[in-house]
Amino acid sequence: MSNDHSFLADKIYLKTITMSYLFTSESVSEGHPDKVADQVSDALIDNFLAFDPESKVACETLVTTGQVVLAGEVKSKTYLDVQKIARDVINKIGYTKSEYMFDGNSCGVFSAIHEQSPDINQGVERANKEE
Repeated sequence: MSNDHSFLADKIYLKTITMSYLFTSESVSEGHPDKVADQVSDALIDNFLAFDPESKVACETLVTTGQVVLAGEVKSKTYLDVQKIARDVINKIGYTKSEYMFDGNSCGVFSAIHEQSPDINQGVERANKEE
């Protein structure tokens, strides 16, 4: 009896697949809203962890003309004045004049940071800290 699959097992065909793709990258200059937003988010995380190393922080920052939006979920034993931290970062970067149409002293800072949901917390809390 002939095995139809024996022919396939005797020969191995290798086919090189060439995939084309386009790689893009964005580079922005110092003071760009994306960089400002990253620095504000980093400062929030750094401050939460400095005062409570067990903090769980997921935050995003949006920066536009005259406005900053802070959003995310936090579980921490500490309270932070997130608006003050955002303003301090913006001023430190150098946005200190109203002529820029964005400055740390007068921009609106809206905080939509709230307590971490129990569902998310269940996914990030560990019974054993070494896990």
